[in-house]
Amino acid sequence: MTDAKNGSRARAVAAAVEPLAAQVYFAPECHDAYQELGFAPSPKTARSVALPDGPAYFCSRGSLLGQVPGQVVAAAFAVFNPAVVVSAVTHGWTLTDAATICAARDAGAIAQLTRILGPQPEGADRAARLLERAGSELRPEGRSLYAGLLGLEPPDDPIGTVWRLADRLREYRGDAHTASWTAAGFDGVEIGLLTELYWGLALRSYVRTRAWSDADLDAAEARLTDCGLLADGALTEQGRTAREEVERATDRQCRPIVDALGDDLDELLSILSPWGAAIRQAGGYPASGPHDLAG
Repeated sequence: MTDAKNGSRARAVAAAVEPLAAQVYFAPECHDAYQELGFAPSPKTARSVALPDGPAYFCSRGSLLGQVPGQVVAAAFAVFNPAVVVSAVTHGWTLTDAATICAARDAGAIAQLTRILGPQPEGADRAARLLERAGSELRPEGRSLYAGLLGLEPPDDPIGTVWRLADRLREYRGDAHTASWTAAGFDGVEIGLLTELYWGLALRSYVRTRAWSDADLDAAEARLTDCGLLADGALTEQGRTAREEVERATDRQCRPIVDALGDDLDELLSILSPWGAAIRQAGGYPASGPHDLAG
């Protein structure tokens, strides 16, 4: 299989998995559970999607790593301002512990999926088998969030099992993506600026959700301009090529997923895609992706 075909198929799987796995960050059931633990409520709703409280987000997702300090969470998440992450996690661990918020995270994610899709949507058993196969050849080296999920038992209900397996694939690609852009020599601010332009967004729109200061953004934009990747606030041809290579490197690391699914990859997409549409329609995930919430 050529790199181009692998990339197309790897990205198709990632796109289908995304709303199913990442609905956990927008689930009102999760926000309510975190508030009961002492975190702030969802700060606002954007385009019918409830946004997460920052400390609750960092601690809930960071709980996959165990009871670790904020510096470890910042390193794993990579694209956020570390100072903000460390402060948020330090505060969060005064309210709860990793095991408790991880359990709340699981329960809230499963509750939202059950509310939207039902306890056992059509194709759930087959989707679980295919998702399990998709991850069967993945290895944990250098994949901190993926490895953390491997240490958690799958929930004992059909929709919960599907969610856990989907979340593993999502975090695996995320870990692979971090490895790709750090290996390419970018830092968290630089890859944020490149990515929003690569997505077709305005410069300094989505990247602001990662809590970088104007000074951080000014310095990173200057560095990218000096090395020929940006010009007048837009990607140059060299810049677009460099950012696309980060994505291709990520795709190559996800080839075991594509190979494991083989000819059944399209069947998995046919099951997950209607679920994703239903989740978006119900406000459980942004209409096109999280960048919809920028601005």
